[in-house]
Amino acid sequence: MKRREFITLVGGAAAAWPVGAWAQQSGRKMRIGVLIGYAEDDPETKARLAALRQGLEKRGWSEGRNIQIETRFAAGREDKYEPLAKELVAIQPDVILAHTTQVVAALQRESRAIPIVFVNVSDPVGSGFIANLARPGGNLTGVLQYEPGIIGKWLGMLKEIAPRVERVALVANPKTTPYDYFLRAAEGTAPSLAIKMASSPVATAADIKHAIASFAAAAGGGLLLPPDGTTVVHRKLIIALAAEHKLPAVYAFHFFAAEGGLMSYGTGQADMFRLAASYVDRILRGDKPADLPVQAPTKFETSINLKTARALGLIVPSGLLVAADEVIE
Repeated sequence: MKRREFITLVGGAAAAWPVGAWAQQSGRKMRIGVLIGYAEDDPETKARLAALRQGLEKRGWSEGRNIQIETRFAAGREDKYEPLAKELVAIQPDVILAHTTQVVAALQRESRAIPIVFVNVSDPVGSGFIANLARPGGNLTGVLQYEPGIIGKWLGMLKEIAPRVERVALVANPKTTPYDYFLRAAEGTAPSLAIKMASSPVATAADIKHAIASFAAAAGGGLLLPPDGTTVVHRKLIIALAAEHKLPAVYAFHFFAAEGGLMSYGTGQADMFRLAASYVDRILRGDKPADLPVQAPTKFETSINLKTARALGLIVPSGLLVAADEVIE
């Protein structure tokens, strides 16, 4: 997969100014708002927030000493985004970290002034959040989740481990991920792999059960799960249904494979939050989001669950095993 190169600015003259002296001059603790699309008790939420705090502490920001962090959790519920966004904006934080496309959209509707750093967003330009990746403009910048070209990697892996796959369902919620962004890329890539794409938009657990059961009625099927808050919330159900219907599946996040999914390819989410912390730091020191280029991930990891592969009757090709960063027994 080819990835465009974007300018990444993590340093800068402002970083040379000691935080202790800066905070002392400001005379108050800086306030950081955080709106997470997942549930508070989700282990993935805890790992991401821990990475954020680590990234901030590395740059001299310590909760209780010179920063205060206000965190809200949407738990994948569409009815929570707007009220939580209003709640965070009302406290007027110095900067907000926004997790997932739907969260960013809700926050942008509430404020065009408070600086916002986004993470887990794959199509910030197409979603109307920024003008372009190099010079975002406005009050938003952040870390790009995935470019559309990653679809070719996902489909290629699926075809390699399950050569008989001829049909692939793209399962995600159009309200919580840029669904068309991934579907267009998949439809452009699939024919070269002798794959026919099927659109399987979902919003609830009932939708997921119906979509996967219906798709599995015909032979030669596989599943593709792009990054999406709804499917993350219902990941145990999806993994169980894929196993029940004998459907090979490729996921965007490592924790799907760790919890029983067949395989995953994607960015380390803790790394993404640590990267986002660098921009939270710069904004707290005075930089403007409009001038900070959107950062792109450079590290991608492959995980393969051998137990799941055996249960599906699949033999993992040696090439995939060699390339895997993690093989789960």
